[in-house]
Amino acid sequence: MTAKLNVNIDHVATIREARKTIEPSIVTAAVICEQAGANGITVHLRGDRRHIQDRDIELLRDVVTTYLNVEMAATDEMIGIAERTKPDAVSLVPESANEITTEGGLDVVGNFETVKNAVERLKAAGVFVSIFIDPNIDQIDAANKVGAQQVELCTAEYAELTLSARAAHGEGEQKAVAEVNRIREACVHAKSLGLIVAAGHGLTYRNVAALAAIPEITEFNIGHNIISRAVFVGLNQAVKEMVDAIS
Repeated sequence: MTAKLNVNIDHVATIREARKTIEPSIVTAAVICEQAGANGITVHLRGDRRHIQDRDIELLRDVVTTYLNVEMAATDEMIGIAERTKPDAVSLVPESANEITTEGGLDVVGNFETVKNAVERLKAAGVFVSIFIDPNIDQIDAANKVGAQQVELCTAEYAELTLSARAAHGEGEQKAVAEVNRIREACVHAKSLGLIVAAGHGLTYRNVAALAAIPEITEFNIGHNIISRAVFVGLNQAVKEMVDAIS
């Protein structure tokens, strides 16, 4: 079965917030993505509100007809917003004020009680809970113990190995293959625990195929590469190309 694609449209809001104006419309972006074949829409509500705003979550909740996945930190403020707006899913992610983008998976082992409390509150509100973690067995076990229903495995290391200068050498290619195997093993372990498996971070049209071939991965969350491509070919075409790349 082909994995689903949730399109992260954060950077549509990044362009809007650069001028603090009303365009481009995050709602229009979501509709175009759905019409182009996306299975869901992902947004990250950050503490500093650098792109997605609270009002965006409310509007998207009313408009998205497929699947609305909201990434957020496991803070009281964020969990409260999720309890009120009730997206289809919440993905708990780490967050640092100075990071350009999410820098790795959430340390569930080191923040067990905080994450467990967030998971319990979200599930009580009827929200499906995913946790963004590194492809590490201990983190997967901890995510299972706190009650997560899904884990999203961070593919940042794989993406770096396939996209940077490191990929130009034979050693880099070997390391990329090794990282795919590490992700595959993590997927198998997670599924053996009854967890649904997703993946994302840094994935592109050029490198997604190797992970799409892993049968345990049922969902991808991809944003930056799609929005970057959309600058040149339009959002509708960019989404269709990623759907094709995955399938």
